[in-house]
Amino acid sequence: MKVLIVGGGGREHALAWKCAQSANVSKVFCAPGNIGSGEEHKVKNIPIEAERIDSLVAFALEEQITLTIIGPEAPLAAGIVDEFQSVGLHCFGPTKESAQLEASKSFTKDFLKRHDIPTGEYETFTQLDEAIEYINQRPVPIVVKADGLAAGKGVVVARTRQEALEAARSMLIDNTFGEAGARIVVEEFLEGEEASFICMSDGETAIPFASSQDHKARDNGDKGPNTGGMGAYSPAPIVDKRMRDKIMETIIYPTLEGMKNDGRPYQGFLYAGVMIGSDNVPKVLEFNCRFGDPETQPIMMRLKSDLAEACLSVLNGGAQNVALEWDSRASLGVVLAAQGYPLSFETGDIITGLDSHVTDTKVFHAGTKEVDGECVTAGGRVLCVVGLGETVGEAQARAHSRVATIEWQGKYSRTDIGYRAIMREE
Repeated sequence: MKVLIVGGGGREHALAWKCAQSANVSKVFCAPGNIGSGEEHKVKNIPIEAERIDSLVAFALEEQITLTIIGPEAPLAAGIVDEFQSVGLHCFGPTKESAQLEASKSFTKDFLKRHDIPTGEYETFTQLDEAIEYINQRPVPIVVKADGLAAGKGVVVARTRQEALEAARSMLIDNTFGEAGARIVVEEFLEGEEASFICMSDGETAIPFASSQDHKARDNGDKGPNTGGMGAYSPAPIVDKRMRDKIMETIIYPTLEGMKNDGRPYQGFLYAGVMIGSDNVPKVLEFNCRFGDPETQPIMMRLKSDLAEACLSVLNGGAQNVALEWDSRASLGVVLAAQGYPLSFETGDIITGLDSHVTDTKVFHAGTKEVDGECVTAGGRVLCVVGLGETVGEAQARAHSRVATIEWQGKYSRTDIGYRAIMREE
């Protein structure tokens, strides 16, 4: 079969790499892909941007694509799955209506409240004076979120009341995130340890992937501004079997049932960002309607099953028969970013050392492009370097040994990805 991966980041490189390993897959197309995906065996990049839905549908029809997997959130919110389905094509992801779980934070918070799914207290606002009044009555820290899609950057964890007020003003008055910030959600700051819980579903059955933990803050010790993610590892020790069952019972299945009852049956990847407090009650921080980035990279490194066949089985009504098999080792991914990300940063710097070899490591490309035969930086998050090891500590050491071989002017990364798991191991 032929597979089409829509998107051009590190997540899509990892999905394409994994699908290409299937004996049943003859060709993987990545639209638009990146330098890394284009160099993988059986993978070809197609110069069609992820938002050009009509062009993607036409390409899939012409090439007789068996399975399309959507990577980023924007085309899902724009209804790409509906368009593929309307011409009889298999497309893995939620419809436009179901993708509201990620496209609107106020929709999600109202949904969680209505279906009695654990989450933090919140209110939504479109008027600054009302938001100010609410913020002044609430304890800090407090979280201010842009309602719409903001590429993972529309969340401010305000440590002081002043910071929260500035975030609200920035979104509602200064239009920092444009239309996405025209409505904001102000919510309770949840204490505890965060985990990424990703599953695939046909709307009724949910098949969990290996657990993972993302590091959103830019700097060591979870300091600095929020980013799209500076690294991740799998498995997350906080999600043991008991916690996994609890998340499935109290969050995943009630969400699928609630969406079905609301007339928005959910199919595709469902990512629940959960906070696990000292009371061991997992609460929903957010939903994503696709695989996480950078969680995809370490999770795909551990996945031994055929991803393309699993997705196809789910779409064809065979979700109950899908069982995912995992490498028993841990994996850890370190994001190499441009200095200054997520604020202002330079692009166009030549990257060296990509042809280096370290056993049990893999480099996934994100913000790269080719200029005059050289691989150069072309985004804030440039690469994700993943290592495998018997422990998270060993996986971290592997990843760092590969990171050390790659250079460019202004390369930046955290050195403490996985620190919670490593402290447990020690």
